[in-house]
Amino acid sequence: VQLQASGGGLVQAGGSLRLSCAASGRRFSNCGMGWFRQAPGKRREFVAAFSWSGRSTYYADSVKGRFTISRDNAKNTMYLQMSSLKPEDTARYYCAVSLEETNWIAAIPSSYEHWGQGTQVTVSS
Repeated sequence: VQLQASGGGLVQAGGSLRLSCAASGRRFSNCGMGWFRQAPGKRREFVAAFSWSGRSTYYADSVKGRFTISRDNAKNTMYLQMSSLKPEDTARYYCAVSLEETNWIAAIPSSYEHWGQGTQVTVSS
């Protein structure tokens, strides 16, 4: 599975961005899918994910109500719509996929085997 993230950029606080994650090599079905972010000097942290079935979504408390994860199975693409952005949202954002359901936990980075290269989001105050 190859993942290509895009859509990052520089935005003012309060603004919006939509990140995309296009997958190749495998269809989006029966897999774990999520977004993570990492700021300089900090650990990679969970942002949002789908349940294994894809019917439920999970969000970090810090982004709940502001970010929305979605997917287009026909395009094999996952999205992260980010609104009301804050300077503390500044980070490199990564999409990730897991093909191993056993022991998969949506919010744990080590649960995912496949990662995109990331896209930088910078929010100015």
